[in-house]
Amino acid sequence: MLGTLVNTGAVLFGSAIGIAAGSRLPERVKSILMQALALSVVAIGLRMALGAQHNFLAVGCLLLGGVSGELLRIEQRLEGLAETLRLKLHSESGRFVEGFVTSTLLYLVGAMAIVGSIQDGTSGDSSLLLIKALLDGVASIALASSLGFGVMCSALSVLLVQGGITLLAAHLVFLSEPAVLDAISATGGLLTLGIGINLMDIKQIHVSNLLPALVYAIIGALLFPIPT
Repeated sequence: MLGTLVNTGAVLFGSAIGIAAGSRLPERVKSILMQALALSVVAIGLRMALGAQHNFLAVGCLLLGGVSGELLRIEQRLEGLAETLRLKLHSESGRFVEGFVTSTLLYLVGAMAIVGSIQDGTSGDSSLLLIKALLDGVASIALASSLGFGVMCSALSVLLVQGGITLLAAHLVFLSEPAVLDAISATGGLLTLGIGINLMDIKQIHVSNLLPALVYAIIGALLFPIPT
């Protein structure tokens, strides 16, 4: 759990800096920070997706995941959770929901979050999550400077989801199989690319509703492993 705890702290610390600096930064500076972050996220997503072998499986999982997510109304539920949290915290931020949802997805759908949590749970190796903590801390500064307090609250999502995967992975050894990790990387890369496109305001992609694709990726990798 060390990696998750450090990652959670990095999001809180980075968000605090971003919120404090946000009121002092001109809008043009906030805009360029978000654009730089968006380009970085797109590049990471492309590298993850193209560097994996389960590309066709990832496409199929994405299609199935999209249908499942829409039927389950995952995005609406996540936004509802964010709104409930905003009310409980008495936040007046007009972009609280956007900040919470965007940052939660950015921090959790990537392969580093899932693979790092699995490594931490199966072998106690938290090195990947510690690297992710550094990246998330920097990203939090850029996000929180524009989107505000909702970004800081996404630290709770990091703690619960990554911590949950770490604890679960300790009992599910198959999650550390190379084929499963490759499928997660391919599918997670496409989801990360979608987040980058959202940050660029090119087209609003309902990434939350595509999240079941990661579950299908694990199942598909177990059923149809790529020969080595």
